[in-house]
Amino acid sequence: MKTISCFLLPLILIGCSSPSDNDAEVLAKRISRIENGLQPTLQIQGDSIPAFNIEARMRELGIPGVSIAVINDGELEWAKAYGMADSSENRKVTAETLFLAGSISKPVAALRAHQLAEEGNISLDSNVNKYLTSWKVPENEFTAEEKVTTRRILNHTAGLTVHGFPGYDKGDTIPSLPEILDGKGNTGAVRVYQTPGAGWQYSGGGYTIMQLMITDLERKSFPDLMKSNVLEPLGMSNATFENPLPSGLHSISATGYRANGDEVEGKWPIYPEMAAAGLWTTPSQLVLYAKEIQQIYQSQQDGLLKAETVNDMLTPGMNDYGLGPVVAEHTFGHNGADEGFRAELIAWKEKPVAVVIMVNSDNGSIIQEIKLSIAREYGLPGVEPIKRVYQELSNEELHKFAGTYYIQDLGEVEMVVRENGLEHRAPFAPEPIFLLPSSDSTFFNTNGGAWLEFIRDADEVTGFSFYGFKASKIDE
Repeated sequence: MKTISCFLLPLILIGCSSPSDNDAEVLAKRISRIENGLQPTLQIQGDSIPAFNIEARMRELGIPGVSIAVINDGELEWAKAYGMADSSENRKVTAETLFLAGSISKPVAALRAHQLAEEGNISLDSNVNKYLTSWKVPENEFTAEEKVTTRRILNHTAGLTVHGFPGYDKGDTIPSLPEILDGKGNTGAVRVYQTPGAGWQYSGGGYTIMQLMITDLERKSFPDLMKSNVLEPLGMSNATFENPLPSGLHSISATGYRANGDEVEGKWPIYPEMAAAGLWTTPSQLVLYAKEIQQIYQSQQDGLLKAETVNDMLTPGMNDYGLGPVVAEHTFGHNGADEGFRAELIAWKEKPVAVVIMVNSDNGSIIQEIKLSIAREYGLPGVEPIKRVYQELSNEELHKFAGTYYIQDLGEVEMVVRENGLEHRAPFAPEPIFLLPSSDSTFFNTNGGAWLEFIRDADEVTGFSFYGFKASKIDE
C-alpha cells in the first residue's frame, strides 16, 4: 500500500494545484514570449527577421528604462518595468515609477471638457471666448465667419498655431497661461492662422486654450479639477497634472534622458501647459483611462461619460483624430513626446485589451517593437510592421540619383552612392540617412521605412520629394 501511495502522490499534488498557480505560469510564459519576441519595425522582404530580447534591445538603443501595462478582458493582466529610473542614483524603474505622458495628457484632459458639456456648462460648438475671462482668442480675418470652439480644439481643426511645447527647466521663471498664449514664454503666440474648421493642424496651443477655459469657468487649479473629476474617479489616484512636480513625488519619478544618454536639465522638464503635455503617471494607472472609455464604448452603458459622448469622441475626423484620442479602424489612443520621455497608449475597439508603454528617453523606437510583440501574442489587429520590397539597381543606375539637391528654406542635400543604395547627407539632418531602392524612382529610409520619391524627366533625375519637402537637383 505504501508503494501505491507514493505512486499516487505526484498525481494528487498535480490534481490539487490551484488554478491561480497554473494561470500564473501561463502568464509568465506569455510575458516571456513578448519580452523575447521584439522584432524590427521595418521589415524588408526576403531578409530574415531577427527576434530581440527587451533588455538587450534597451542596451543596444541606449534606453535607460521601460514600463509596460496590459489590460486583458477588462482587467489589468500584467505590469512590468525594466532598467533604470535614474542611472546616477542607481534607482531602478518599478511598475510604480511615474513618467511624463507627453501628449497623452490631451485625451485625458479632454474628459473634463466632455464632462462640462454633459453638465450643460459649455457647448462644444460655441465660441470659446464665451467662456474665457482671463484672456481671449484674438479675432482676425480668419474668425470673421467661423470661431474657435472646444470641439475644434479637441480634434485639431480650430486653425490654431503652436504644435507643441519644449517645457521649462527647474529655476526658470514659469509664465502664466495668458503669457504663454501671447508668446511671452518659450514658444510663439497661439493665434488663429486659418479659418476654423477648414483644415487640420495639430495644436498643443489649442489644448492650452482649453486648459485656461476650464480654469476660468471653474475657478480652481487645473490639477485639482482633474484630480477630483477625472483622475480619482478613473482610479488614477497616483497620477497628477501638477507642474512643477511636487517634491514628495521626486523619489518615485523617472529622470528623462536624451537619445545620447545625457540627463535632461533638472532631471525632467516643467510643463505649465498641463492639458497639452503635463500628466505624470504610471502605465498601470494610465491604462485605466483606456479601460473606462473602452468599456463604455463596448457595452454602450454610461460610465464616467455618457455612451453617446464616447461614441462622438471615438468618431474619427480629419487625420483620424476624434475628440481627444486618435481613432483608427481597430484602435484608439495617443502617443506622447516630452523632453526626455516617450509614451504610447493604444486600446482596441472590438476587444477588451489596452496597452500603455512608457520610456524615459527621447529615443522611443523600442515602443513600436514592443507593440508588435504584444499584438502578435494577443492576436490583435491594427498593429503591423512596416514592410518594404528591395529592388536591386545597378551601380550605373544608382549614380543617376547622385548629386546635389536644394530644398527651399532648408538648404543643400547631397545624395551619395553607398553600397547598394544612397546616402542622404544634409547640414540640417542630425546624421546621414541611408536609402534603399524599391523601384527605379522610389527609395525608402532604412531607419523607419519613410518613402523618398525621385522626380524623373525621361532618363534624367531632376529632383525628389521626401517628408513633404520638395528638392530640385542643382549639380551632378
